[in-house]
Amino acid sequence: MPQNDASALRTYSYLGPRGTFTEAALAQVSEAEGQIWRSVNNVGEAFSDVASGVSHGAVVALENSIDGGVSAAQDALATTAGLRIVGEYLVPVDFNIVAQRGMTLEQVSHLNGHPVAYAQCRRWIEKHLPRHTHIPSTSNVAAAANLLESDVADAAIAPPNITEHYDLEVLAEHIGDNINAVTRFALVTTSRSIPEPTGADKTSFVAELPVDQPGALLDMLEQLSTRGVNMTMIQSRPIGDELGRYRFVIDIDGHIRDERVADALMGIHRFSPRVTFLGSYPRADKAPVRFDARYDDDVYIEARDWLRGLISGEPNPEA
Repeated sequence: MPQNDASALRTYSYLGPRGTFTEAALAQVSEAEGQIWRSVNNVGEAFSDVASGVSHGAVVALENSIDGGVSAAQDALATTAGLRIVGEYLVPVDFNIVAQRGMTLEQVSHLNGHPVAYAQCRRWIEKHLPRHTHIPSTSNVAAAANLLESDVADAAIAPPNITEHYDLEVLAEHIGDNINAVTRFALVTTSRSIPEPTGADKTSFVAELPVDQPGALLDMLEQLSTRGVNMTMIQSRPIGDELGRYRFVIDIDGHIRDERVADALMGIHRFSPRVTFLGSYPRADKAPVRFDARYDDDVYIEARDWLRGLISGEPNPEA
């Protein structure tokens, strides 16, 4: 970290302490290199940092390939005004069991671990530690750190690199139930500047249903399907004002500057009483978005020109 001109540096918040998967995601953010990294305790604090101007941006987990959407982050994005996603990053997820030196796996009866990590290792844990008690932790690294600060737990679920930061012993490696597990992280800022389209983009938004009646969700999603827009994720979250009222966090393929995506968003805006645009940004996997040629930008532009000609009284070239 540069020691001079610290006032010119930008601050980025992440779920700490050091060694978390979120820090690994932040390490992929090129514009954060050499800047100030601020460790926070939870997603709410990270978003508050950004909204208040304490931090230029924050990296948060949005989705896991095993457990789906991260509800705390989705709720905060839906309810914190002015936030935008400008990038996404993928981090492979792997876990070890660690303990203080001298402890054996057979002696473990109280296991500290973040609830998401615990869920991703449940089968292994139930097989090898059938009589354990789970003690929830605020983060995977905090679970390991707690072993040196208290005697509440015998062991912890932690990232593979945890022994680089704490003097602990590894009792078991690669305990995740799925070796292909990956977590998707987002870089969130208050910038109103939308990243340029790359052809491999994703758009995120939140929408509420206008009424609670049969087919209401289908009617809204048809705004996407009739324009050839692929939906990659949908997660329902309670609005909280009354029982049975939900908002939907939705990811789709494409960029808001793509004609088909823009037209679909306008259709959803006409349909839904509240739509919150969360951002269009490059896909982490850089996979090009594929769609039917009927929904190419040129087709929309030609159709608008055709309609404009009809309204203005120009001769119909097909007549």
